[in-house]
Amino acid sequence: MKVGILSDTHSYWDDKYLHYFEPCDEIWHAGDIGSMEVADKLAAFRPLRAVHGNCDGGDLRRIYPEKLRWKCEDIDVLMTHIGGYPGHYDAKIRGTLFASPPKLFIAGHSHTLKIQFDKTLNLLHINPGAAGQQGWHKERTLVRLSIEGNKMTDCEVITLGD
Repeated sequence: MKVGILSDTHSYWDDKYLHYFEPCDEIWHAGDIGSMEVADKLAAFRPLRAVHGNCDGGDLRRIYPEKLRWKCEDIDVLMTHIGGYPGHYDAKIRGTLFASPPKLFIAGHSHTLKIQFDKTLNLLHINPGAAGQQGWHKERTLVRLSIEGNKMTDCEVITLGD
């Protein structure tokens, strides 16, 4: 299974999303989608798993939960918008992470691309950065990842430009 991961689109649409997610089986959005239009376009292209972010309105919050946990192949995945990063997890998710660590933890919010292995919890943390234009980031980024059984491989960072 190949997945495309993005976050913080903040209502911004870029046709490059579809170009780079063409080889993907699913798209995972880690919150601050911004509009139903963006969510609908992604969902029309590939199956979409998403969580709402702190800037998302009621329509998105009714459809997409604050956190989402599922199995992709044999990998336990947990995704939320505000999650922090290894050594500095957000208080709202820290208890869940330590009580039952997933193998893959995805969070957005910071607009900072970060892919880091957490040795303490034995999990891979991915923050895909921000794919939209709103915010303080210098580059817009996406991530692609392959999952086969219990292995995660071919993690790619895609830079969309400023």
